This record gives sequence, structure tokens and C-alpha cells, in this order.
Amino acid sequence: MASGREKAYAYLKDTVLTDPEMQGAFLSEQELADRIGVSRTPIREALLLLAAEDLVELVPKRGARVTPLTGREVRELMELRGVVERYAAQQLVAAERVPLEELRSLLEQQRALTGAEDTREFIAVDHRFHASLVSAVGNALMDRHYDSLRSRQVCAGVVAVYNQQGRQEAVLDEHEAILDALAGGDAQAVCAAIDHHLESTLKVLLAG
Repeated sequence: MASGREKAYAYLKDTVLTDPEMQGAFLSEQELADRIGVSRTPIREALLLLAAEDLVELVPKRGARVTPLTGREVRELMELRGVVERYAAQQLVAAERVPLEELRSLLEQQRALTGAEDTREFIAVDHRFHASLVSAVGNALMDRHYDSLRSRQVCAGVVAVYNQQGRQEAVLDEHEAILDALAGGDAQAVCAAIDHHLESTLKVLLAG
């Protein structure tokens, strides 16, 4: 059974920090405690953990503030994702261990989530699509490192969908291209498709 701190940490990371409207906002410990159903102590403990990850900023006499995504951080996020995802794709294609069925299933889940009210869930599945590729390599340390990007990745994805009409459909096409290249066993084509996907997202985010 999860502790109060674990519940607070998971809620903050998966719900609050992935909400674009919360970027730069100060958090109320009491409001969060009431919402999650824990005391304020686990909230403070969770905020300390998140501050260590640079996801929140602890401001003296003001409290915890959600660290906003900057243009530089978005560029670095996409660059780091590209390094990890290209490596994963190359390893899986070489070993003929691409999880095609899992990736196809996730893509079909995304296709059913193209309404405006489905944006958060659409991007959550988007993350699982990429994370499944990475986790299939079987490198636990790389998995943990990639998972640490999740809040930023989901938040950036939600912002991108809000910023550009038709972005959800473009993401589906880009994921389809990645999947087709994986199915064809063409590592170079997979890397090119991943690069195109991340570069497209970056352009939308920087265009604002």
C-alpha cells in the first residue's frame, strides 16, 4: 500500500505538473492535502522530492512553485529524448525484439482519443508509446532516466496539441511512420522518423 508521501508524489507528478495551466503557479499545501486525502506533511515531503528533480521551486515565505518549461528546457528535452529513443530503436531492430503488437495497440488507443476533451489522455498514451520502445531494451537504469522526463514530456505534448490545430492527427501520422519503419526493420528509417516527430513537436512548442 502506497504511503502518503508516495500518493502525494504520484498525484503531483502525474496530474498537477502535467497541466500546462499550472506552469509557474504556486501550490497550496492544504488544498493538495484535502484533494489527495493526506496530511500536509506528506505533501511537503513530496514537494522536497520534486524540488530535487527541478520540477518545483521552493520559494522562501511563498511556498512551492511549479517550474515552468522554458524554450531552452524544451529544446534540451527533445534532444535528450532523441538520443535515448534512437538508441533504443537501433538496439531493438538489431536484436529483432521490437514490441510491434504493444506499439500498435497503443497507437489504436490514441486514434480513439482525438477529441479536445481527450487531450491529456491522448498525450499520456503518447508517452507510453515512446516509453514502451525504450523499456523493451531491458536497461533498467535507462528506463528510470527516461521515466524522469515524463512530467515534462506530457506537459510539453499537451501544450503542443493546444498550440496547433490538427496536431493530434499529425502525431498519429508520425507514430505510424515510426511503427512502419520498425516493422520494416530499417533502423535508419526509424531514427529519421523519430527525429521528424520530435522536431515537429519542438517547432510547434517554440512557435507558441
